[in-house]
Amino acid sequence: MFNAKETAIICIDIQEKLVNMLKNSAEIAQNSTKLMKAAAILEIDTIITEQYPKGLGSTIEEIKNIKNFKTIEKTSFSALQTEEFKNEFEKINAKNVVIFGIETHICVYQTVIDLLEKGYSVYVISDCSSSRADFNHKTALELMKQKGANITTLEIVLFDFLKSSKHPNFKEIQGLIK
Repeated sequence: MFNAKETAIICIDIQEKLVNMLKNSAEIAQNSTKLMKAAAILEIDTIITEQYPKGLGSTIEEIKNIKNFKTIEKTSFSALQTEEFKNEFEKINAKNVVIFGIETHICVYQTVIDLLEKGYSVYVISDCSSSRADFNHKTALELMKQKGANITTLEIVLFDFLKSSKHPNFKEIQGLIK
């Protein structure tokens, strides 16, 4: 379990054209939106990346409409290879990083590897991440686990943030998953 106050969330490339190419597009859009709503409710530092938005579109409306999260355009696959992202991320004093996005085996994977090399505890949300081919998604999750990342799910993370039904935001967060 981890502490929400010591955690940052990174939303990787949940963009219009990328989401639309997924077999499980509705599930990824819904789960990612739930997580981003929880981040807003719990006031967790969050950064959104967009891979070449001129060609791939911007972040899906469901997420853009939640809160004015910091959105950073990138062309490198690892977010940490983008100077603006690195600068913004360094302003957040996080020990733990919750990360999810598209595609699991490219941008999520490379960002996770860079985060692990820098000593962060990394939590990859498997049901908020996807690739065009399921075998790429599963292989990337296994590789990240072998390298030291924690593979988890949306509900596990949400309830780790809360710790107890006595949390002041319990009902709001619970409402997201019902």
